[in-house]
Amino acid sequence: MVPENVHDFFVACASVAGALIGLLFVAISVASDRLAREEAQAQVHRIRAAAALSAFTDALAVSLFSLIPGQKIGPTAVAAASAGIVFVAAALLSLISRHQLRRRVLLDVLFLAGLLITFVVQLINGADVLARPGNSGAVYTIASMVVICFLIGIARAWELIGGPSIGITREVTALVRSHHRGAGDAADEEPS
Repeated sequence: MVPENVHDFFVACASVAGALIGLLFVAISVASDRLAREEAQAQVHRIRAAAALSAFTDALAVSLFSLIPGQKIGPTAVAAASAGIVFVAAALLSLISRHQLRRRVLLDVLFLAGLLITFVVQLINGADVLARPGNSGAVYTIASMVVICFLIGIARAWELIGGPSIGITREVTALVRSHHRGAGDAADEEPS
């Protein structure tokens, strides 16, 4: 049973998930040329698109079924998480079979691992709700996994459309390099 105090949360999540899925379809149609190519990098883009869709669909299904009176969140959480786990396994197998487990796809593999952990936690808590329908703690954990699905899905969609990436490592490296270049230029300008 879903506690009454998270009802509005799931209403909002269902709305957000629906909107994000619609925007993802627009992003996929914009990036369709990248997704249709046969080159190795296109598979990574397809996995990003499918990961975002999987995360958003999970959030939508769990949110919508939690709004149905009765005990629907447990079975839905288990089913959606199971489908998500199958997706992650297929995505990893796809990368392995195409020999793409290289450094440049490490971030993609880490996101898939994060998505896998999210789905496993959701599966465990969905099973807990099935075994003990009054366990509101498990429902709250499932609600947290919905939020995490949103965050992962948004990150995957951002990368799919080629949004700019600003990482601390990249920025510190650029700062150090520009400092060294500036110091080298100053040394070149000193009179002898």
